[in-house]
Amino acid sequence: MTILVMVSLLFFGLASYFQLPVNDLPNVDYPTIQVKASLPGASPETMASSVALPLEKQFSTIDGVESMSSSNTTGSTTITITFSLNRSMDAVTQDVSSAISAAQRRLPEDLPYPPSYTKTNPAEQPIMNYVVTSKTMKISEVQEYVETSMLPAISTVEGVAQAQIYGSSRYAVRIYLDPDRLAARQIGINEVYDALAAGNVNMPGGTLHGSDVAFTIDSTGQLMKAADYNPLVIAYRNGMPVRIQDIGKAIDSTESENVRRAFVTKGNSTDGLNVAISKQPGANAVKIAQDIKEKMKLVRATLPQGLDITLLYNKADFIQESVADVEFTLILTVLLVIGVVFFFIGSLSATFIPGITVPLSLVATFAVMKVCGFSLNNISLMALTLAAGFVVDDAVVVMENVIRRIELGESPMEASLAGSREIGFTIVSMTLSLVVVFIPLLFMGGIIGRLFREFAVSIAAAILISGFIALTLTPLMCAYILKHKQNSTTKNRWIALTERIIDKTKAAYGRSLKWSLSHSRQVLSFTLGVFLLSGYLYTIIDKGLIPSQDLNMFTMRTQAGDRASFDYLANHQEEVNKILMQETGIKGAISISGSPTFNMGWVNVYLKDREERTESVDQIIARLRPILNSIPGLRVYLFNPPPITLGSRQSYGVGQYTLSSPNLETLAQAAAEMETKMKAMPGLTDVNSNLQLRTPKIILEINRDKASSLGITAKKIQETMYSAFADRQVSTIYTSSNQYDVYLGLDKSFRTDPTIFNRLYVKTDANALSPLSNLGKPKEILSSLSVNHSGQMPAATITYNLKPGYALGTTADEIRTTGQQTLPAGVTGKFEGNTSAFETSFANMGFLLCVTVFIIYVVLGILYESFIHPITILTALPLAGAGALIFLMLFKMELDIYSYVGIIMLIGIVKKNGIMMIDFALELAQKQGLSSEEAIYEASIIRFRPIMMTTLAAVFGALPIALGYGTGGEARQPMGVAVVGGLVFSQLLTLYV
Repeated sequence: MTILVMVSLLFFGLASYFQLPVNDLPNVDYPTIQVKASLPGASPETMASSVALPLEKQFSTIDGVESMSSSNTTGSTTITITFSLNRSMDAVTQDVSSAISAAQRRLPEDLPYPPSYTKTNPAEQPIMNYVVTSKTMKISEVQEYVETSMLPAISTVEGVAQAQIYGSSRYAVRIYLDPDRLAARQIGINEVYDALAAGNVNMPGGTLHGSDVAFTIDSTGQLMKAADYNPLVIAYRNGMPVRIQDIGKAIDSTESENVRRAFVTKGNSTDGLNVAISKQPGANAVKIAQDIKEKMKLVRATLPQGLDITLLYNKADFIQESVADVEFTLILTVLLVIGVVFFFIGSLSATFIPGITVPLSLVATFAVMKVCGFSLNNISLMALTLAAGFVVDDAVVVMENVIRRIELGESPMEASLAGSREIGFTIVSMTLSLVVVFIPLLFMGGIIGRLFREFAVSIAAAILISGFIALTLTPLMCAYILKHKQNSTTKNRWIALTERIIDKTKAAYGRSLKWSLSHSRQVLSFTLGVFLLSGYLYTIIDKGLIPSQDLNMFTMRTQAGDRASFDYLANHQEEVNKILMQETGIKGAISISGSPTFNMGWVNVYLKDREERTESVDQIIARLRPILNSIPGLRVYLFNPPPITLGSRQSYGVGQYTLSSPNLETLAQAAAEMETKMKAMPGLTDVNSNLQLRTPKIILEINRDKASSLGITAKKIQETMYSAFADRQVSTIYTSSNQYDVYLGLDKSFRTDPTIFNRLYVKTDANALSPLSNLGKPKEILSSLSVNHSGQMPAATITYNLKPGYALGTTADEIRTTGQQTLPAGVTGKFEGNTSAFETSFANMGFLLCVTVFIIYVVLGILYESFIHPITILTALPLAGAGALIFLMLFKMELDIYSYVGIIMLIGIVKKNGIMMIDFALELAQKQGLSSEEAIYEASIIRFRPIMMTTLAAVFGALPIALGYGTGGEARQPMGVAVVGGLVFSQLLTLYV
């Protein structure tokens, strides 16, 4: 029966392993929806008040909204809504769609398209990036192919949130007018608008039904290209037609003129389109990448000649390499653990008994993971790697007790029955008390709790299975594999050598133990000192949230001065591109100028694999930061995105501090002062506020009385300015596969300075023309390039990065203190993103640690029916905590979320020493009537070998993680260091305390 049960565990575990999906992390994504709306030419203030606010008010009524923010720039609004983890993506999508419909009647009538939404988190990096280039085709023709062939194929893949073209160059017809020619022919710009709208139409013509034949009717109402618009008649003057070509020109162009793209490689820079693919929250990145690659095989087969598609970045490659390295670490750990057992036992056949427990427990855990809907990811596999070090404990303790009885003269069968019965309560105590350690992690709130839920369940399942195997399969194997007591002549040299080493070590331990028992006050005083040291170290150690990882990429934001034009920015960003071309470790970079505003740009830099370069991402960033910021007139912010996306606000910094106030002027002053003080902090770099009120803006103060006397309304004046300066969409071209816009505006040469108001005319009721300067007075003021909201209130977010050697927790305390001293009444400040998650996590960690200790105390108290024995066992905890903190500080590592979980896990591991000692001492005291001192001395000596064996197995189990082996190993390293350091330090002390 036992063998069949074990074979079943092995079979279902292996079957589940090959069915488990592969991912980098557990499903920790908040349901996030991004809503976009556009009104070309509208100011940021107009977008915020007339577009963002009505939508935000409607969205705020949806159940489960965690946070809502909006960014409003010229002609564009982007609203990001994050929902609580208990809301499903399908449900929130329906709610958002209904809210958009309800808000529609409150939005501007001239909104070209209804607001659209995507199921994507803007703060999360795309999982794949393709670059499409051509040496023979226009960039608009390249985009035509991408939109009609590539994007539809990618969008059908399950789990894809959106496939977005960065640096869009969609075809459009642009009508550029000359105001002097308009004035000479007495034509108002509004007449041009009406003529264009009426001259390009796409209406149904109907049908003719004859007795035998039916005809469909259509006309050539559409003008399909720029050449068709030039001869279009606008008006008649002196009996002669005035055409577009008489007052300006129509050209084949693109939708976005103020965007410049560059695909940068080593020594080269070309124009190309970037197709960035984002996954839906909770979707599997590896599965999506595999499906997209299959789709792209079909797309590539239809490529026009001269078109090239390059896969620049695939996050799935990093994920698979990382998971493969963790799997190798897991196998290496199993071998190390078995090697430790072999060292102490000295027999291959005997080593096989606990050795089979490790792989069987871990393989069987895959079945539990499959039932729970987990994936093979860095967190779950890290749990199994750490579990490998102590799932062997139960089997070792059982086997060691059986061997001890065999050495006392019992047969293997008798020793197995009696030894397993004798040790059964200890195994149950060790297993249950270790499992309950991870229960608080299951109830941990927020995204960090969701992140470690798979960790807790996986490791608890492995422990329970190992306990079951230790009480069933291990005694069975002991009965049939172990041999009768061997005399000294039949023992092999290895067994004899290991026994001599263990015996000498045990004898030395026995002498030192007698001394410690006779000097109890000194030992307990030392223990109290270590306890106080743990508290002190906790207060001074640097605290962080998530270690940075080398993901083979980093991002940059470029920003020129507030008064800078698009051309100024684009020319300066080209200097950044030239510097990147000299980088040897670069695989490619996507450079976009003019996004999200005309004085800003961004660059995504993709690097060769870590093995092919000599520097890490953080080292490259540290080297490039002063070089790039030496470019005159340009600020460059470099950022290594975290491996886990916390929050939904797109950022170019590890920290975000958001100020909000109903008064925009007060907010601007507070943000400027706070930004200045944060720049002076020694630990911060790349400090930047997204609220900038220093952009020049021209307001035409309308003389309403004069305008009214001429029969000109304010609407006419605004429509004239809209048509002249705002790239106004006047018509649409419909084709069989797509649709393109027609834009109207003054020629670029006339849009350079405010004197144009003297040359731009509005038609009066008397059919005369009046210059705009005659209808109002232009006035220059300072304005904002963007208006941002947080929870429907105006907000300013200050982003920052950390200098080497500074921790997130330390800088957060300094920023908070500065904010309390600086911010005026009516302005509130709060952390967003990583810093917010850090504060929430560490605020709960202390309570979580107390709950963990309390649960262990309750379980041990129930098992031993005692109030005192659990306290005795738990004295090991502060010793392990001190060891973990000391080792973290020695290796200059932060106390982050990984190492904190490692310390919680230490609580479960180190107490087993006390359980093994006290359980046996109680038995000796009850059966043989020994005193407390005699009983604990004998128990410590007898259990010395299994204690050393299990502790060293746990140390070697965590050692590969502590060494930071493999892709992404730097993130897992603090947990391994905490576990190894805590075990090494506490092992020495718990043998006496």
